[in-house]
Amino acid sequence: MSQRISKKEKVQGIMSILDELYPTTPIPLDHKDPYTLLVAVLLSAQCTDERVNKVTPELFEMADNPYEMARQPVEDIKAIIRPCGLSPRKSKAISDLSQILIDEYDGEVPESFSALEALPGVGHKTASVVMSQAFGVPAFPVDTHIHRLAYRWGLSTGKNVVKTEADLKRLFPREHWNKLHLQIIFFGRQYCPARGHDPHQCPICSKYGRKSIF
Repeated sequence: MSQRISKKEKVQGIMSILDELYPTTPIPLDHKDPYTLLVAVLLSAQCTDERVNKVTPELFEMADNPYEMARQPVEDIKAIIRPCGLSPRKSKAISDLSQILIDEYDGEVPESFSALEALPGVGHKTASVVMSQAFGVPAFPVDTHIHRLAYRWGLSTGKNVVKTEADLKRLFPREHWNKLHLQIIFFGRQYCPARGHDPHQCPICSKYGRKSIF
């Protein structure tokens, strides 16, 4: 259980544990360039990375760039990505954004939060993942794992992901955001799951967890 320490000490302690457990942070979604990453992240909404990685090889064999994807019937895209869920909406978004990339960006994925978020099916979290993982721009995408852990560790109130993102950006050094966001995801999956979690056995909650989780 957390002791009376400063927020700065807690942040440093959490970073040290994460660096020890996850010195390297491979990107969970298989891709070869910004476009295939963008599509994979879009597919990962309400779907596991593992399932996305099983679906994308067939999808990218059919089309792995916006020019080829825009030529595919939406029904063909939908048939392949059905296991990821929300296939009607996601397939149309993939088709539409591919055409927009051709018409407005010469087939390239734009390196801008605002441009990405204007694309069909691309919200702030998806844009943040692409900006951080494809272009190396500091971002702190907040998924369910990060939102849950930020609350458990007393780093945010847990009211919503917007506040969680703002709190984490304020607490952690900007140059560490891209690595930290992946480290926290890996940690949440391995040590701090939503169900069956024992805070006394958790490497971070046992030291820095808020009292209410015990």
